[in-house]
Amino acid sequence: MDTLDKLTATLIERRNAAPEDSYVASLYHQGLNKILEKVAEECTETLIAAKDAQRSGDNSDLIHEVADLWFHTMVLLVSRNASPAQVLEALEARIGVSGHDEKRARPGSGAPSE
Repeated sequence: MDTLDKLTATLIERRNAAPEDSYVASLYHQGLNKILEKVAEECTETLIAAKDAQRSGDNSDLIHEVADLWFHTMVLLVSRNASPAQVLEALEARIGVSGHDEKRARPGSGAPSE
């Protein structure tokens, strides 16, 4: 089992845990808005770490913040009964496809199709 699979299994398991026993369970218990708040917070911290890394040349804080962002995004996915595997499938489908073309092909993109 790879890291994403192990973490996904843990996140699924924690949906049924008591909020006082698990940080992830407490996020699920507090609901979608709390999870979204954490994703936004981690996104902001990632942006700041990226700017700091550009100045200092040290990516260590950036790596930790991206890990936090990925983690909380995975919590969001699992809370919505989606999986990181589905995200990986979407990324795999984009390999070799122009980003402009991929975006135009999304349902509801509003972009004119060619």
